[in-house]
Amino acid sequence: MKLFDRIVDAVNSPEREASNGQVDSTLSIVQALAQSQGISPDATRTIASVVGGYIRSNLKDTRQNKGEEQAESLVNRYSGVSPDQGSVQALFNDRQKSEMVQEASQRTGINAGAIQTILPILVPAILNLLKTGAVSQSSSGKGNSVLSAFLDNDRDGDVDIGDAIAMAGEYLNKNRHA
Repeated sequence: MKLFDRIVDAVNSPEREASNGQVDSTLSIVQALAQSQGISPDATRTIASVVGGYIRSNLKDTRQNKGEEQAESLVNRYSGVSPDQGSVQALFNDRQKSEMVQEASQRTGINAGAIQTILPILVPAILNLLKTGAVSQSSSGKGNSVLSAFLDNDRDGDVDIGDAIAMAGEYLNKNRHA
């Protein structure tokens, strides 16, 4: 199942934390971030895809070495819609951060310094989108379905966070006008 489908399922499930408002606030942060830095929506999507790939790799390593609960804990602790340098430091060492920024810069043509500046906003926003699959406190369900899809537990290869952000935006816009 596609990552975006898991996000929609989470929004529609009373057993999950997700809400249209949570997804909407996450998308609003990403859009405002892009506009404030003069970054096009396509470049923002590419940067989110690159950053999401690094987040995915690190969360997979965490899950493999420390367990599913630790990976979920990182998502829960550092997700949000406010800038958080701690989220960047918690997930990436200096080498990884440098590689990620350089890759995003090369793929978009955007100055590495500008990309570095947006990381404390983009990383928590991506984690906030992943948190949509967390089990609500009133539920007896287990595991974060969106995080599981993001970590590609079904191995279908469809885990691009940039695509999921774009599709979520289209979904919310369509539902606003319905």
